[in-house]
Amino acid sequence: MTGCLGFIIGAPRSGSGKTSVTIGLLRALRRRGLRVQGAKSGPDYIDPGFHAAATGVPGVNLDSWAMAPALLGALAERCAAEADIVIAESAMGLFDGIRSEPGRTGAAADLARLYRLPVLLVLDVSGQSQTAAAVAKGFATYDPGVQIAGVVLNRVGSERHRRLAADAIEEIGLPVVGAIMRDPRMAMPERHLGLVQASEYAALEDFIERMADVMEVSLDLDRILALAAPFVPAGGDFNHALPPPGQRIALAEDAAFTFLYPHLAGHWQRQGAEIVPFSPLADQAPDASCDVCWLPGGYPELHAGRLAAAGTFRAGMERFAAGNPVHGECGGFMVLGEAIEDADGAAHRMLGLLGHATSFARRKMNLGYRQASLRADCPIGTAGTTIRGHEFHYAQVIAPATDEPLADIADGLGAPIGPSGARRGHVTGTFFHAIARG
Repeated sequence: MTGCLGFIIGAPRSGSGKTSVTIGLLRALRRRGLRVQGAKSGPDYIDPGFHAAATGVPGVNLDSWAMAPALLGALAERCAAEADIVIAESAMGLFDGIRSEPGRTGAAADLARLYRLPVLLVLDVSGQSQTAAAVAKGFATYDPGVQIAGVVLNRVGSERHRRLAADAIEEIGLPVVGAIMRDPRMAMPERHLGLVQASEYAALEDFIERMADVMEVSLDLDRILALAAPFVPAGGDFNHALPPPGQRIALAEDAAFTFLYPHLAGHWQRQGAEIVPFSPLADQAPDASCDVCWLPGGYPELHAGRLAAAGTFRAGMERFAAGNPVHGECGGFMVLGEAIEDADGAAHRMLGLLGHATSFARRKMNLGYRQASLRADCPIGTAGTTIRGHEFHYAQVIAPATDEPLADIADGLGAPIGPSGARRGHVTGTFFHAIARG
């Protein structure tokens, strides 16, 4: 294959089967000997982990809102340089984003327009047949800059069902490149923040292989490859990337701490930083030779009892924080506080390096893009810097601290939300996940 090809897998909504189709296609094309790269539009940690497991290379987020055009281009260019084909999976529906400046809505449609990538539309046709053609026609005509190149029918109930839907779609001029029969074994396990993470899926390799088998039988892979377009990003630079927070970064990494964007870790390492992982759940402390400690998001509320009992972790964090910067995002921020109240209402003592307490029993969803203006220097930037990212959690602060706020937060459109996070000494944290400099 000469040059890199690419296409986008989109759908009308979440839950249409995009991720299963993407994982299966990634592995099926890898079986053909192609260098395959998975990408995810929008702020998503979990799907890139499945992409990486299917391809053997780290996934990447291509977020048109959070990433400045130059950074987006640099990441896309790197993908194209290291792959024969890039498959970008849409977050939510293909056109779902925020009303921002043109090309920076966060929707996968932005990537389709910018890179002239065709879209493979996954339609869940359960409960409908010919009506699927009306949905497909709407997608094909909604935005002239977005090309719907082919359709995959998902959750098909019978051969007659397939024929009715496929014939109607092809009559409007769109090729149907495959149909996947309804099969409960294709369902991916979920929890409150979405899918169970790839690292927690005990039968992950078997699942990926089964998805690839299904795609090889159900889809016309040769037609799909023929629909792909040359992926030739104009390139850019990494000036808006978050710089490494230190030369040696102690990174909490286990089932409780997993939400670190692959583009962050990759950039830090390419800049010469060393990531030194440790496991709080295994009662490990950060390496004292490191110069910064990062507690990423994850699911600490599911492991609060073990974290509360991890004495070596607690003592090591206290020693480290006495002289070195420590930063926590979302779940990491919760662990830096005084306590976490789990889903059953039981309170568990946390590190106490910040003064707040959080509850998962009193749930309230917080979701959306965020712009953070930092009030002080910290591992994600210097005072006065604006950082773009997002917030997605169900926990809420039940005992506010007297610590100073870390940042002033606005939503994706710039509407002020208020002070966010906390800072005390060398310790900082916030529910906000940093993606890139604004």
